[in-house]
Amino acid sequence: MTTRATPEDTKSYAQRFATAEEAGHFRKATLPGEALTVSSIGIGTYLGQPDAGTDEAYAAAVAAAVENGINFIDSAINYRLQRSERSIGAALEQLRKKGYPREQVVLCTKGGYLTPDGAVPSDANEYFFREYIQEGVFRAKDIVAGCHCMAPAYLEDQIERSRRNLGVEAIDVYYLHNPETQLGEVSPGEFLARVRAAFSTLESAASSGRIGWYGMATWNGFRQEAGSPGALQLEEITQLARELAGDQHRFRFVQLPCNLAMTEALTLGNQTVAGRTATMAEAAEALGITLVASASLLQGQVARNLPGFVREAFELETDAECALQFTRSSPGITTALVGMSRVEHVRANARLTQIPPASLEQFQKLFERGESA
Repeated sequence: MTTRATPEDTKSYAQRFATAEEAGHFRKATLPGEALTVSSIGIGTYLGQPDAGTDEAYAAAVAAAVENGINFIDSAINYRLQRSERSIGAALEQLRKKGYPREQVVLCTKGGYLTPDGAVPSDANEYFFREYIQEGVFRAKDIVAGCHCMAPAYLEDQIERSRRNLGVEAIDVYYLHNPETQLGEVSPGEFLARVRAAFSTLESAASSGRIGWYGMATWNGFRQEAGSPGALQLEEITQLARELAGDQHRFRFVQLPCNLAMTEALTLGNQTVAGRTATMAEAAEALGITLVASASLLQGQVARNLPGFVREAFELETDAECALQFTRSSPGITTALVGMSRVEHVRANARLTQIPPASLEQFQKLFERGESA
């Protein structure tokens, strides 16, 4: 069997951190036939220069995250020109030697954006022509906005590159990366046809054991008013997966921003499920989708200068802790991702693993004070 995260191993991982487990740090990502145990905080690997020093820092940070109770790792093939994936691969090898097997870690990555390999080429057009068009991986008309592609052959290619970069047999969660980018250039009908073709490819990759599950990692798609250009409907997207694979489909994850400044997933009724208006969090629960929050600290913008009532509501020491506590405690959010490129970042954020998520009473206090402020 292809090696990937398993219910037994992720549960065993959580049991290594008894205090964090008792505090409610670990959650279940409930999937057809299995339930993975995942940390309420995940490590992101987006920012940073494509250089050797940053490579080493990320490898050390990812290893430190797993050693401190964080088993949810997020990346994308285009992050730092494929180097973030390779840093994770280096960390996984270090962790294996320290007694943390691959099966205890939930490994997520994304495909969709065009990316060079390791460094920016002197002639990007020549590079992509030689590497992809000449090899029949995609056609020029498959590219939108000059940077995005989700053609089946391209996704197949990207999955294989990511597996090599990460040094793994299987990727646990593979996301289409910001697919709403395509809606700026193709019609809604053509967009859904492209998503369906992409899903067919991803279902095949799951059937062959190269990925476990798949999803969409979005920025604006699920945060806009219904009917806005670029807005996505989760029920419509999920139906495409059902048409391909029935109730056992592997489209089970959505990643979207959620933080103190971007609360649409929790507060905006922009989804329709079974004819009823719902928030994204409500729609995901109804449709069996695991929600993962990105931009939990909004690249540090909500990690400082917060109103005093926020810290008062959560009773934590720093603004960064309060901001992260908000996201990881939000109803419907399974894991809150935070970019952590240094070991000291990991240690600071891992302090929350020992603290219970915010209570309903704390959230009520926060919103009451916010409304009166």
